[in-house]
Amino acid sequence: MPTEIEEVIKRLRKEFSTGRQALSVGNDGMARVCARRAAGVAITFWLRESGRTGWGVDAMSQLRHLLNEPSFPSEVQTAATRLAAKVTPQSTSSSSDPLNDCRIIVEHLLGAEVAGQLG
Repeated sequence: MPTEIEEVIKRLRKEFSTGRQALSVGNDGMARVCARRAAGVAITFWLRESGRTGWGVDAMSQLRHLLNEPSFPSEVQTAATRLAAKVTPQSTSSSSDPLNDCRIIVEHLLGAEVAGQLG
């Protein structure tokens, strides 16, 4: 039976795979959605493991908390800021690589070994 971290890695890999596939056909919006969902998976696991509460259950709420958390390195906060940014027809995302932004978050929260398994 897989451990909880193995299940998390499986979900992260699925989101990254779907996100890369979306990018390959020019669907940047779907890649961004996949990156946000993957970040939510990583943040949810990290919150549970660290005993933190009050960050909400959806990825966007969690990203907003993460980007405002002063104990995180600026690189992680900046990646979370780009992923959480609202995209409108008048403005495009400041993230040119949402999957990499997610990888930065995953590496900080779950470690380089987990981030390295995302392909």
